[in-house]
Amino acid sequence: MTTSADPAPEGLDAVAPRLRDLRRGRGLTLESAARRAGLSPAHLSRLETGNRQPSLPLLLALARVYGTTVGEVLGEQAPEREPVISAGRHEAVRADGWTYHQAGAPGRAMQALRVTVPYGTQGDLVRVHPGEEWLHVVEGRLRLALGDTVHELGPGDSAHFDSETPHRIAAAEPGGAELLFVHTLLRSPDPHPHGSVRP
Repeated sequence: MTTSADPAPEGLDAVAPRLRDLRRGRGLTLESAARRAGLSPAHLSRLETGNRQPSLPLLLALARVYGTTVGEVLGEQAPEREPVISAGRHEAVRADGWTYHQAGAPGRAMQALRVTVPYGTQGDLVRVHPGEEWLHVVEGRLRLALGDTVHELGPGDSAHFDSETPHRIAAAEPGGAELLFVHTLLRSPDPHPHGSVRP
C-alpha cells in the first residue's frame, strides 16, 4: 500500500475545494461528514486538500451526504434539461486509475457515466451504499463480486443490483474493461429480494 499521495490529475484539481465548500455549505464538520460517508476525518481532509484522489465510490458517497450529484461535485453547471449529451462535451476525469466520462445530465435522479477500468486497480475495494446500480460491459471482461458470489461479464453483458449488497468491480483481463454505469439515489421495490445477477 502506498503512503505517498499521487499528484492530482488534470480535471481533479478543482474537486478538492468543491468538496470542502459543499461540506461547509451543509453546515457539517469534517468529523460528521466523514462519519456519514464512512470515511476517517483524516481521509476526508486529504480529499479536501487535494492530497488524495477521490474514486467513484467516494464521490457517490460524498454526493449523497451533501444531497447533490457527482456531476455537481465534478463541477457541472446548473442542470440543463437538454436530452442529448454530445460526445466530447465533458472532459474525462481520472481517479485511482479509472477514467470517468459524464454520460448524463446533472441534477437527475440517475447518474450515468462511461467508465474505463484498467486491470489491477480497485479490485479489493468493497462498496456498500444506498441505491441501485446498472452496468453494461462495452469492451473487455469485468469481474463483479456481489456478496459471496463472483460473476464474470463480457461485452454485451449487464448487471442490475441493489447497491446495499457488498460489491466489488474489477477488470478481469490485462486489457482492462469499458462499461456504461448508472447509479440511482433511491432503491426500487424488489419483488425478488434474493434473486441473483447472472452474466
